[in-house]
Amino acid sequence: MTQRTGRIRKWSVSALAAIALLSGAVGCGSDDDGDDAASSTTTSGTEAPDSGGEGTLIRVPQDHDTIQAAVDAASEGSVVLVDAGTYEEAVDVTTPDITIRGVDRNEVILDGGFELENGIRVLDTDGVVVENMTARNYLSNGFFWTGSDRFRGSYLTAYRNGDYGIYAFDAYHGQFDNSYGGGSPDAGFYVGQCYSCDVVIDNVIAEYNGLGYSGTNSGGDLYIINSTFRNNRAGIVPNSGSYELCYPGRSNTIVGNIVHDNNMLDGPGIDVSLIAQGNGILLAGSINNVVERNLVFNHDRTGIAAVPFPEEDASDVPPPESDLEIPCDEIDPPSGDEEIELVLWNATGNRFVGNVIESSGLADMASATLAFTEDDLVTAELNNCFSGNTFTSTAPVDLELLAPCDGEGNGGDFTDGELNLGVLIADLPPTPDKDSYKTTPEPPAQETMPGDVEAPHVHFEAPEKPDVDAITVPAKPSP
Repeated sequence: MTQRTGRIRKWSVSALAAIALLSGAVGCGSDDDGDDAASSTTTSGTEAPDSGGEGTLIRVPQDHDTIQAAVDAASEGSVVLVDAGTYEEAVDVTTPDITIRGVDRNEVILDGGFELENGIRVLDTDGVVVENMTARNYLSNGFFWTGSDRFRGSYLTAYRNGDYGIYAFDAYHGQFDNSYGGGSPDAGFYVGQCYSCDVVIDNVIAEYNGLGYSGTNSGGDLYIINSTFRNNRAGIVPNSGSYELCYPGRSNTIVGNIVHDNNMLDGPGIDVSLIAQGNGILLAGSINNVVERNLVFNHDRTGIAAVPFPEEDASDVPPPESDLEIPCDEIDPPSGDEEIELVLWNATGNRFVGNVIESSGLADMASATLAFTEDDLVTAELNNCFSGNTFTSTAPVDLELLAPCDGEGNGGDFTDGELNLGVLIADLPPTPDKDSYKTTPEPPAQETMPGDVEAPHVHFEAPEKPDVDAITVPAKPSP
């Protein structure tokens, strides 16, 4: 793609700093006990052969002392079956189409000792399934797929990791399900830099993170469904920015989630999570998303909001609409030849329908889009729509009448009761100590994977597209 050129005129230092601080974020459907059962995405079968060639069952520590040694010995179709125990190692995977599986999710533990970087890292390798185990106390990530296709992580627990819990970057056709991500300064779950991603996040729990879910420049058949995001600094936060490729973030489907009490003040969090603090579902410069039938409650700021993401010293400007369907691998990175002082990624084209939102400090639903004029920033009419939601307050007022999803708006005033973005940067909590993630709560035992742990590797091609229309607003969990 030809590099997009253009720039935004220079603003005063004070105005630029204020706008930059408004950014919302960078970058498991169950009850509060985290033990709901869900249909397994793991296919059981007959016992794999004990030795030789494709389909080999390799046991740790019986056949190899370490998970890394077993993975290195694996061939396509192998299952690396890890027995109960604590494994103080960082595993890199470069063999495609294998399964790495624990015999018990809560008793197979990879422990980084706050010295190792990643629990399991899958590097430019396709078809790798990781399931039924825990990764904790790593400096960076618990489970990490990068540059990978056809990935799946199921029945995983990741907690007290210094960056992300369960993480996919530049990865496609994947699935995270029945998993837990807690106690990470950035996010419990992250999917970034992909379009169309073809990724499903289903029945996961994220808590005690800076952000429950973060996704920069990702979307397109990306579903976040049937999951719980609670007690993070902010809940679900897709965003845009030219500091990663494949911008903007777009076309996420966020349906049937429980998002509540994301007001954590004394846990881990990167800088932008402090700005995003106290919001449930926050679309920060992400466009053309569907947010429907979620239960969102108890937030200090907003329950559901679409806000701009301002980026200083950006590498590029937002692409024209005609470029939005171009796959990431066909996009040329920006040359960096042109100085761009500030880019404002506006959250537009989003659809909010049938959500139940309550007990929000500033507004249950909000939409704030800024536009540049010759002299100042002004509130723009909003290309987001709102219909059929259950709520008490909106910013601006009468948001469903101003911008309904079907039919024309009432022609009212978008500045009446508009969201004061300055409030979002007032009284920011103190920056947490960088090691605060090391003392976040240990989760209770999580549901272990059903079925035969010795079942053979099942080739994973892509997630099954969920029946979104069948998802209803979830029931409120017990206190």
